[in-house]
Amino acid sequence: MVQNALRDFIREKINARLQSAIEGGFSSLEVADPKGAALEVDEDGIETTPEEIEAFHIVRAILAKYTPAKRIVMRDTKSYCGVLLDDNNRKPVCRLRFNHNQKYLGLFDAAKNETKLPITSPSDIYIHESALIETLKSYETNKDESTAAHEQDVT
Repeated sequence: MVQNALRDFIREKINARLQSAIEGGFSSLEVADPKGAALEVDEDGIETTPEEIEAFHIVRAILAKYTPAKRIVMRDTKSYCGVLLDDNNRKPVCRLRFNHNQKYLGLFDAAKNETKLPITSPSDIYIHESALIETLKSYETNKDESTAAHEQDVT
């Protein structure tokens, strides 16, 4: 009786797991790109390439001298991979456009106008270190000014 109960218990657990896997579907799919590197493709068709992840880490490392690294976040979309401050789409640090043959780094000025610069590899981002730092500083300056304005309104 104990063996039968144990067997039934295990069978129920396995069936429940299989059922949840079938109902849940697949959230992402591994696909190989022509160069042999694995791409992660979401249901929405968003690809996050290893080069995008590498570039994000480079940007994060550059800016970690000026702000905590956890504030720099990557958000991938179909047309570009955005690097944001505080996971806020109103504070873009840069955009990585790596889903085509020609790679571009999108840099922002103080007015949030994007300039797309061609690059050959993620390591080329180091060349544009000063522009990334200036973008970060512009958000920090705006934050300080808005905080001061808010404090004046309160008093």
